[in-house]
Formats: sequence, structure tokens, C-alpha cells
Amino acid sequence: MTEPLESIPGVSFDYIINFRDVGRTINRMAGKKLLKEGVLFRSARLDEASTEDIRRLTRELNIRTIIDLRSTTEHHMAITKYKKSHPETTATEGEQQQGEEYIHLPSLSDTETTRHLISLTGRAFEKQLLWRLDWWNFAKVLTWLATGYRQDAVRLIGQNVMKPAGLTGLAMTTLEASTVELKQVFDLLGASDSAEPGSGVLVHCTQGKDRTGLVTLLALLLTGAVDGETIAGEYVLSEKELEREPAEEKEQRMREIRALGLTEEYARCPKDFTKKVARFVDERYGGAKDYLRSIGVGEEVIEAVRRRFLA
Repeated sequence: MTEPLESIPGVSFDYIINFRDVGRTINRMAGKKLLKEGVLFRSARLDEASTEDIRRLTRELNIRTIIDLRSTTEHHMAITKYKKSHPETTATEGEQQQGEEYIHLPSLSDTETTRHLISLTGRAFEKQLLWRLDWWNFAKVLTWLATGYRQDAVRLIGQNVMKPAGLTGLAMTTLEASTVELKQVFDLLGASDSAEPGSGVLVHCTQGKDRTGLVTLLALLLTGAVDGETIAGEYVLSEKELEREPAEEKEQRMREIRALGLTEEYARCPKDFTKKVARFVDERYGGAKDYLRSIGVGEEVIEAVRRRFLA
């Protein structure tokens, strides 16, 4: 069993890693209660979660909303992996979303929890990266995409654009390109149906580190209650947590990173990630609140998120 770095009394998991209650973690690091606990959770992917893990999430922690930030490519890779290890399995729970059988996702059919697939690296993000390619590689990517070689196209973009940009540069690109998706995320965070007293929201991507870290960063900046050093400390906890993976799972994660044309640097947590991204938000938009306004998040939603998180 795995226990999160900021352990919640009586709760541990079989196959969920990099899990923590953001409010509880921040409060412990700050030495005082700044945020509500049991409201915002973060983790790595849930694909391997056991039935008992899902029960703990939905029943013991009362998580009513799960937001999966992974890309279509990552889901396809996970589906392929799942089919190889479960050759007789077919889709259940009506996991027929966007024309694909999302059979790798754990079932939520016996719960009151809803799952939302919101790729922070969707079409708008991909277009931003495409325009940064030279004409030759741009043509190659378009040809591969048109002929069904999506994984090869993604790898080329990874090697030529994502790798040079680094994690911090990609976070900034996400803020500028994935505005529709980030609005969806914050609309969910502030929605009245998911703000049921005592209920929680779990945000995750593949590693639960960078895209999840970006959403967490925006939420923390929005509260105005947490200093930069504490925010940075919360972010880098993911690197230590991911180091606890079994060797086989860690190697699988590295293979997936390399398959995207990236290096092992993408498995780490740059210590200046949150500082640089926060400065970018301040200098370009005037702060997290003004950024969210600029992408269409309503004032009532912004205030709902603040009320929901602040102690």
C-alpha cells in the first residue's frame, strides 16, 4: 500500500501515487490554517486504482468530482497498455467518450462521483506547438497526422518544441493556448453541484505533477492566502512522491516520457517552476484573478472558488 506524503489519518491506497490533500499540505507547511481541508486533492493517474482505492476516494474522502487533464495521446497509450494486459476486457460503464472506449479508466458506476476529461494539451495547445516548428518538420507532422501516425508526429513535436521549452515554458504556453480548457476546470471547481458541503475535487494528469501543478498553482494564487515559498514547497513534493514508485512502474513512466520525444528531465520538479509561472501571470495578466477573467471565468465563479478553498 502507498501512503501520501501528507497522510490523511486512516486513508492509504493500493495503487494511487502522488496523492495529497492540497489544503492539508499547505496548512502543515505554513504552520497555520490557511485553506479548508478535504476540498482540493491532487494525484497521478488513477488507471491502476483498485476497487478499494476508488471506495476510499469516493466514500471515505467524499470526492464527488474527478478532473483528468491528460491528452488524447496519453489516453490512447493507456488504452493500448490496458488492452495488452486485459485482452478479454471490453468497455463497461459506458466509457464511450469522444468515439473511443476509455476502458482503462476505473469504474465509477457505483458512486455519486463524476469524471471529466479535460485535456490541457488539446487542439489549441497543439497548434501553438506546431507553429513553432520549421517548415520541413511542420510538413512532416501534418503528413504523419493525416496518415494515422499520430505517435510519430507527437514525438517529433516533443523533440523539437516541447523539450527546448522545458516544463516552465510549456506551462506558460498552456496558460496562453488552453484557455477554453482552463475555464472548464475552474467552472467545475466553482460549480455549486460540486461544492456540496464536505465534498472534494480531485485533479490529476499522468504524473500529477505539472498540469496538475499548474491548476493547483492558479487556485492557490487565486486565494491570495499562500506565500510563494509555501506554494513552491507544495509543488516539489511530487518529485519525492514519484520516487517512491516501484522500479517497474518508474521505468514504464520513463518509457512513456521518452515515447513523447522528451527526456527524464520531464520526470522532475524544477524548484523555480511555480515562481516563474506566477511571475509570468503577474506580468502578463496582472495576477491569477485577472488571468481567469481574461479567459472568460465569471466573477461569481472566481469568488465561489475562493470561498470554497479559503479557511
